[in-house]
Amino acid sequence: MRSRMTKAELLLLLACLGLAVPALFAPPVAQPPGYHGFADQRVLWGLPFAMDVLSNAAFALAGIAGGAALVMLPARSLSNVQRAMAVLFFTGLVLTAGASSRYHGYPDDAGLAIDRCGMAFAFAGLLGLASAGRVSERGGAALGLAALALGPYCAHVAFATGNVLPWALLQFGGMALIAWLAALRPRYGALDIRWSMVILAYASAKLLELNDQSVYQLSGQIVSGHTLKHVVAALAAWPVIAAIGALGRSQRPMPGRIRIGRVPICRDNR
Repeated sequence: MRSRMTKAELLLLLACLGLAVPALFAPPVAQPPGYHGFADQRVLWGLPFAMDVLSNAAFALAGIAGGAALVMLPARSLSNVQRAMAVLFFTGLVLTAGASSRYHGYPDDAGLAIDRCGMAFAFAGLLGLASAGRVSERGGAALGLAALALGPYCAHVAFATGNVLPWALLQFGGMALIAWLAALRPRYGALDIRWSMVILAYASAKLLELNDQSVYQLSGQIVSGHTLKHVVAALAAWPVIAAIGALGRSQRPMPGRIRIGRVPICRDNR
């Protein structure tokens, strides 16, 4: 029999509803004009907007590194929900690398919608991980799956109607949720993710994105803010990868010990 909804689960539900109401009923917000006018438009080796395209390799590398760390993790060292959300997150990073590369090579509204769909996978996995580690396993599964379903829908709304408010609420509201979840006490068995570093990387990436042209000029037209944004945003995966790696190392039996389940027991050598 399923247990009743906990206080933390109820608060999480209310917070999500608080984001859903303005997404559905608030006046639409138009995408800023000239959104696709990126600062660095250099063509390298025949590749348009080359630096913004190539910098997406950072997402692919982060996704592959995270996937490799998960493969090395013992099967029962992480709950099924946390493992599934981590897989979703790392898969989303790889999808983002491909979708964002396509968009930046030929910047238009259709490409942006595809880019946002890729990001939705990563957002969903990250939200699910945070919720599973701080609220409950079912809370993590529910939030991750809800974000996975709503992300592509919000991207479609922005493309079809020009209203970017639902997408903005998913993106920025999602990070606000993570900030709140990070303040809660970790649950037993939760990945020890440094959520403050995830939030810092994301906030820094957004600042670089907003100052695309300024960074490009300050660097002597060497690198733009948007190019750096991709690299810094990919670094948000590092605290997750590091937590998985640390968990894997803690699960390895030490010399002179026998591991039964998750508890290492020392041999008596006397």
